[in-house]
Amino acid sequence: MSQMVATVKSIENLEQLNIVEFEFNAHVLKMMSLDLNTNIRVGKKVVLSVKPTNIALAKDLAGEISFSNQMEATIQTLTHGKLLSSVGLAINDIVFESIITLSSAKRMNLRINDKVIMLIKASDLFILDVFDD
Repeated sequence: MSQMVATVKSIENLEQLNIVEFEFNAHVLKMMSLDLNTNIRVGKKVVLSVKPTNIALAKDLAGEISFSNQMEATIQTLTHGKLLSSVGLAINDIVFESIITLSSAKRMNLRINDKVIMLIKASDLFILDVFDD
């Protein structure tokens, strides 16, 4: 799983639904959650995580898209299997993994050092750990 340390920037709630905004490396990320731990509050540092299969990639993206979380990354590694490709992505010194179909990797003509946009739905981001004060 890909992990990143972020700071809670804001929390909006309506009944059971929570939209939490985080700051990560000058990016604003959003998470949608039905259950939010009571110790999550603005200013708190957390470890966010996302499954590699939940990180979509875009190359030459134009126009609007509904993914809340969009971050430019550089492809560092690219491993092709028979059906899937593992793509190692770097944002500054943090490395993420995206697992996509081999056919998508070939169609997109992905190469080492390519710039791509990592896309993560707000519902796919989750809090793995909370730092103590």
